[in-house]
Amino acid sequence: MATAKEMTVGNPLPLILNFSIPLVLGNLLQQTYSLIDAAIVGKYLGINALASVGASSSVIFLILGFCGGCCGGFGIPVAQKFGARDYVSMRRLVSVSIKLSAILSLVMAVVTSLLCSSILQWMQTPDNIMHGAYLYLLVTFIGIPCSFFYNLLSSIIRALGDSKTPFLFLLFATVLNILLDLLCILVLDWGVAGAAIATVVAQGVSAVLCFRYMYKKYEILHTDASDRKFRPELVRQLLLIGAPMGLQFSITAIGSIMLQSSNNALGTACVAAFTAAIRVKMVFLCMLEALGIAMATYCGQNYGAGKPERIWQGVKSAVMLMVVYVILVNLILWNFSDDFSRIFVDASETEIIEKAALYLHVSAVFFPVLGILCILRYSIQGAGYTQLAMFSGVAEMFARTLVSLVAVPLWGYTAVCFGDSFAWCCAVLFLVPAFVHVYRRLLKIVEHERALHSTALQ
Repeated sequence: MATAKEMTVGNPLPLILNFSIPLVLGNLLQQTYSLIDAAIVGKYLGINALASVGASSSVIFLILGFCGGCCGGFGIPVAQKFGARDYVSMRRLVSVSIKLSAILSLVMAVVTSLLCSSILQWMQTPDNIMHGAYLYLLVTFIGIPCSFFYNLLSSIIRALGDSKTPFLFLLFATVLNILLDLLCILVLDWGVAGAAIATVVAQGVSAVLCFRYMYKKYEILHTDASDRKFRPELVRQLLLIGAPMGLQFSITAIGSIMLQSSNNALGTACVAAFTAAIRVKMVFLCMLEALGIAMATYCGQNYGAGKPERIWQGVKSAVMLMVVYVILVNLILWNFSDDFSRIFVDASETEIIEKAALYLHVSAVFFPVLGILCILRYSIQGAGYTQLAMFSGVAEMFARTLVSLVAVPLWGYTAVCFGDSFAWCCAVLFLVPAFVHVYRRLLKIVEHERALHSTALQ
């Protein structure tokens, strides 16, 4: 039987590292699939098909980012109740979150599917890739419930301190995804739509298996009729935490859409270079994202256990791990960016390779800033202050919008390369004082509760 794990005792560094490793491997699997998907599309269907996939990537991030953010937010009160050992409330939150997710995901799938064409036109998608981009976007949006439930169930399991089980299901999904990619694109000749279909089917199958496993193996999640009752007060609690996290991703993505729209207007070569560079960058972001997710669970459990002092210890440990990692990443990207770019296009496409390498070099330099962003943002969210963390996404949105409206018309693709980095810096300028405020507030809350408890004992 699978076991949950508390992160409220012991040295934070090994706890965070051990929790992060399956997350890193899982993220790498996702990005490996993304790389293989783009490589298959680019090599076998051509540059226009690769650009079709990339032209809508920021819109997909906006919608699926909202879904993933909500799911991560739904997992935070679960982690807090687990840390407090209030298992009855924890089970009720899990039950309500599943019902709430079903409603949200179906509504989002219908609305976004109807808006696909309008979105791509607004983004100034080139005519020669419009049809492929529309098909890819439409299939992805129809499959939103599959993505939503996979992310929700993974978030719940991670809230219990288990990051290995979601990794195993992601491993299965990735292998299935790649096999379906080859079938849909090379055998069935479904083109760009085939790549999206493969992803949706793989996520759906993985979500079903994850659900069955979770309730079979985790006795702590077994519910009775009272636990399964739909409780409006818990819906409100979940939405107050989950919605701001989802909106944070969406707000961030709005800026990315503005930036990508400006890049789309620069031509197919810039779109293809941006698509290839993003795929590579996302691989190297896996560790930073994993550290952030680990900190959300770590902070959630320790907040629930009334141990805010461990949150600061955890942040310091996470920053140490991040610094070592970004040094290694810079060494790799500054020496092998051209080679990574050739995964997606032929060596003769020198303009695309050079542009992709430029984007990767700029991003690598600013990875330490992004690392701090991930650690602080997720720590604030794990403590339950998701609405405050959301404003860092607002800072990112304004920064990317400024770059797209002012800098890109002046400096073209070079400005696009600096868009994300500038946004990260603006977000961190907000997150540092925000984390200090949250940490001090948590200390005061716990000190007050301890004083009341001491008075009651007397």
